[in-house]
Amino acid sequence: MIVPWAPGGSNDVAARLLTPHLEARFGQPFIVENRPGGGGSVGMGMVARARPDGLTLLVSSASNHIFHPLIAPDLGYDVRQALPAVAMLVDVPNVVAASNALGVRTIQELIAKVKADPKGITFASSGVGSSNHLAGELFRLKTGLDMTHVPYRGGGQAITDLIAGTVPLAFLNLPTVIGPAEAGSVRLLAVGTSERLRSRPDIPTVAEQGVPDYAVRSWTGLFAPKGTPRPAVERLAAALKEILDLPAVKKRLTDMASDPLWMDPAETDRFVGQEYDRWGPVVKAADVKPE
Repeated sequence: MIVPWAPGGSNDVAARLLTPHLEARFGQPFIVENRPGGGGSVGMGMVARARPDGLTLLVSSASNHIFHPLIAPDLGYDVRQALPAVAMLVDVPNVVAASNALGVRTIQELIAKVKADPKGITFASSGVGSSNHLAGELFRLKTGLDMTHVPYRGGGQAITDLIAGTVPLAFLNLPTVIGPAEAGSVRLLAVGTSERLRSRPDIPTVAEQGVPDYAVRSWTGLFAPKGTPRPAVERLAAALKEILDLPAVKKRLTDMASDPLWMDPAETDRFVGQEYDRWGPVVKAADVKPE
């Protein structure tokens, strides 16, 4: 189970939550191996080039699976062809959060404040080409605000500076923000999903606060090298559906401010294709370049 990010991120946590249940069902070890680097392309490339025997899998996310290939399309392979889906696993919501010093409580207050400031505003994300970065760029394009991106090397560093007021605004994953927000250290303005979250229905969406058609999803899914035997893929997908339906797993994901989001292999592949089609024009319009 290759995780193309450092330990402690949402992909890593999901992988380590699910592997004990997979081990119990299949009677063999499932080992999580972190291979970070290159915006997730290092670990992703390892799996794309691995032997398709069902023993090497990729625990992937929107950031490395969609956004990085769109921004840096010279990977040497088409992710959609080289890494067919096993299953979609987890929905990891993006959110808009503000420092307390900014003094805004809603998206409309944020828009009004930025429009009134000739200097515009800076916003933090977990890195260039991440789902958080693209969430901020989509917000900029849809509102016409003067916004400057400040990339960090991870959500942890970004939330630290947001709490300190070093950066006034951030687009981050909800699991990164929920603790500081509940402690009153930052202000959680909105969730980036198209509808309110089942697990946190008190958080309004960006769209319902006056930014129509705004929706950004980060996610965690499982993928395999091209040519992996179909029976192995189907068995894994069926087992994961059962695991994600376990009350203890559901509760753990809810506590992490995430939701189970199982899709079968074909549905996951369709979803990935739709994400490419949707975000390609946004990346081009925002003129996002790799670091």
